[in-house]
Amino acid sequence: MRRSSSKECNPLACDAFGVLPPVSKLSLAQTMYHFISGYTALVAGTEEGVKEPQATFSACFGAAFIMLHPTKYAAMLAEKMQKHGATGWLVNTGWSGGSYGSGNRLKLAYTRKIIDSIHSGELLNANYTKSEVFGLEIPTEIEGVPSEILDPQNTWSDKKAYTDTLLKLGGLFKKNFEGFVNYQIGEDNQLTEEILAAGPIF
Repeated sequence: MRRSSSKECNPLACDAFGVLPPVSKLSLAQTMYHFISGYTALVAGTEEGVKEPQATFSACFGAAFIMLHPTKYAAMLAEKMQKHGATGWLVNTGWSGGSYGSGNRLKLAYTRKIIDSIHSGELLNANYTKSEVFGLEIPTEIEGVPSEILDPQNTWSDKKAYTDTLLKLGGLFKKNFEGFVNYQIGEDNQLTEEILAAGPIF
């Protein structure tokens, strides 16, 4: 039995740096943070001159098409999620075991299993571990998905390279979000403070 789609909010990222989990359960504040950030990555072949992964941020995953300030849309989304009791999930379809060029693209079959487990409600009952830097809740097991790929640090043979890359991406997130720190999200001061604190910590 599939639950109502209003019960999930699934920001989608393609992390070519290979350090974000295939799926993470997000708090409301984290959902707003990643929605406002609108992160994905460019890889070779997507644009001329791109030879290695480049982080790109498009607020609300559509900055070129929105009429209001991104925080206005975040406030509306937060209100809808609170009203319907929705859970946020960050789904990553990018790379695993290394960045683009050394790692492997996450298999579409695994992403489908992840989406199915979100819609069925299975993931709500999973056990979780918390990632470093981004503080993401990572499920320890999903039916049909190898457990070892759920936590990206387990898939990198060079742990120092993983940590360096994770910190690099975290720094890019923090720099991008500097443009939003002086804006309030809706009328909830506490939520605004929680969103500002929901980014990478290191």
